Amino acid sequence: MIPPRPETAKGRASLLRYIRGFRRDLLSALPERLYRAWMAEYRNPLIHSFFCNDPELVRLILQQRPGDFPKSNRLREGLTPLLGKSVFVTNGPEWAFQRRIIDPAFEGGRLREAFHAIDDAARALVGHLPQGQVDIEPLTSLGTADAIFRAMFSMPIEHDLAARVFAAFRAHQDAQPIVNLAALLPLPDWMPRWHSARTRRSAAEIRGLIDTLVQRRAKAIRDGTAPDDLATRIMTTPDPDSGRCFTEAEMVDQIAIFFLAGHETSASSIAWALWLLASNPDWQDRVAAEAAALTDLASLSRLRATRAVYREALRLYPPVPMMVREAAQDARFRNRRVPRGAQLVLSPWHLHRHQRLWDRPDEFDPGRWASPEGKASARDAFIPFSAGPRVCPGAGFAMIEGVTMLARICAAFRLSPGDTPPVPVARLTVRGRDGILIRLERRRPE
Repeated sequence: MIPPRPETAKGRASLLRYIRGFRRDLLSALPERLYRAWMAEYRNPLIHSFFCNDPELVRLILQQRPGDFPKSNRLREGLTPLLGKSVFVTNGPEWAFQRRIIDPAFEGGRLREAFHAIDDAARALVGHLPQGQVDIEPLTSLGTADAIFRAMFSMPIEHDLAARVFAAFRAHQDAQPIVNLAALLPLPDWMPRWHSARTRRSAAEIRGLIDTLVQRRAKAIRDGTAPDDLATRIMTTPDPDSGRCFTEAEMVDQIAIFFLAGHETSASSIAWALWLLASNPDWQDRVAAEAAALTDLASLSRLRATRAVYREALRLYPPVPMMVREAAQDARFRNRRVPRGAQLVLSPWHLHRHQRLWDRPDEFDPGRWASPEGKASARDAFIPFSAGPRVCPGAGFAMIEGVTMLARICAAFRLSPGDTPPVPVARLTVRGRDGILIRLERRRPE
């Protein structure tokens, strides 16, 4: 079965139509030719941008010269109310300081301990799932939020404070526009930014709740009663260069992005993976059969089909469809001048479906990950977690979570497509325009 993708724009549009389409749906606002183009340049009175699909350009920007192409400051415009100065939006020495503290918490040895929190959340989610037709997105969001709370703060989603943070995040996702106009307009730094009252209110609620969590954990650390989980490790890890730890205020910024990246992005990819499995019962049966081997982190390596399914879902439906960098100095891309300040758009959505880089790019085929051609395409054009120094620090956590959730759910339920195929749209993550409907039927013990 060929998974759906939205119809894309045809021909040239006026600036006003472009902005309206961009705010309605980022994916369908862009032209079809981007699935074949190596690069495209866009100029209008508001912004000068380059859309980069050439793997050599992607490597240059993300891996070879990342300092020359930092994250665009415009990225902060829509996210500042929630994320403050988190590692997701900072650049330069401030970002490097943050990564030196955060990265050790997500190293392979530490992830062995996080596996049990993830598996407990997966089993709890299986217990929550009803039979019949459901929109699976809110349920996977519940499961991944539960995994983050268990791994980060040693508390399940049923805890009152955890449940309130989860509800506030859902409200913030719904309130957030697809694109904040301030991110498009080249406004001077001194000019006040506008965010909707709903966005400001939901962001403030989230940050207030996270501040409560951080303060409680800081007290437990001082008292010597804190559990050895991700929050404790990050809060007690000193920067090896300066010896300084995060302040409580800095920790609120980091926890905000951990929750956003750690549950909304994973919830999106797992929901799409379940819909793909519902539409492909042969692969679903392989995942269900493998699940019996899942006992601990080491056993994950034996779930080859499940891992291939999840990677294919990340390819077809990357949770973060686009990333924006900025040229810190003049450059030349494909013999074209790129002026300082130009916005550089890297699109996993288009790169992962690029017609010159993938065989049958719109088709669901987890088997491609075992073929030489698929492995070569992955090296050139698979960046669901970005790449280079700014690769997502939680990428390993996300892969463990995705494979574990798919295995546990498919072992417990037989999946089939819902009444209406989902249509992907880009909000903070790639979601179904009207949800992602699947049918769940509990499997009988054999």
